[in-house]
Amino acid sequence: MSDILVHTEGGVSTLTFNRLDKKNSITSAMYAAMADALEAAQADAAVRVLLIQGDATIFSAGNDIGDFLNAPPSTQDSPVFRFLHGIAQFPKPIVAAVCGPAVGIGTTLLFHCDLVYAGDNAAFSMPFVNLGLCPEAASSLLVPQMFGYHRAAEALLLGEPFMAEAALEVGLVNRVVPPTECNAIAQQQARKLAAKPLSALIETKRLMKKSQGPAVLERMGEEGASFGRMLREPAAREAFTAFMEKRKPDFSKV
Repeated sequence: MSDILVHTEGGVSTLTFNRLDKKNSITSAMYAAMADALEAAQADAAVRVLLIQGDATIFSAGNDIGDFLNAPPSTQDSPVFRFLHGIAQFPKPIVAAVCGPAVGIGTTLLFHCDLVYAGDNAAFSMPFVNLGLCPEAASSLLVPQMFGYHRAAEALLLGEPFMAEAALEVGLVNRVVPPTECNAIAQQQARKLAAKPLSALIETKRLMKKSQGPAVLERMGEEGASFGRMLREPAAREAFTAFMEKRKPDFSKV
């Protein structure tokens, strides 16, 4: 069975992380599948809304570290960048249902969604600095815009998890609900959107995002260049080695 399930019904295309045994960590193949699904949903006139969801216990643990180290993204047409550009430029509404941990890209992809519903067990984190890296998905731009600088600095520099109620307070999520109801509520909201005129949805989203669109793509490119360079530096090597060896990293010499 695929690690990314795609199901379309009632005008809603639902992408489901389906790698629960690996905490829904994302491989290059999964990024490619999601990028393909975004392109297909954009081209299909019968699809009016995209919904991204995980399990009631976990959304995504972020990148699969082993897969990521074996095949790091090297060009802008690599699967991860195809996905990031695709979600940033997707013209139709995107709804997300998030329960349990949402780590790294599991959190940053949400800044490109239009409606986000969270289980009360959701835990968001962007631990890039802790891995010797910098933010991605234009989060260095979008997090300060949404959170305000000091809260963004706390989230991005410390990289510590923040819970669903904190995410609601800063505007990252629309509503906090019981985890067992989260996917169904998100689906219900997506169906409401799908019943509305698509041209009006697309134009309203375009107008709301118009001022930040070019800046998002520019920041993604800048982050990507820095991310690739930092991935080869001693701090990241120590962080990933420590992760694989299940020990605490020692950054005292880097």
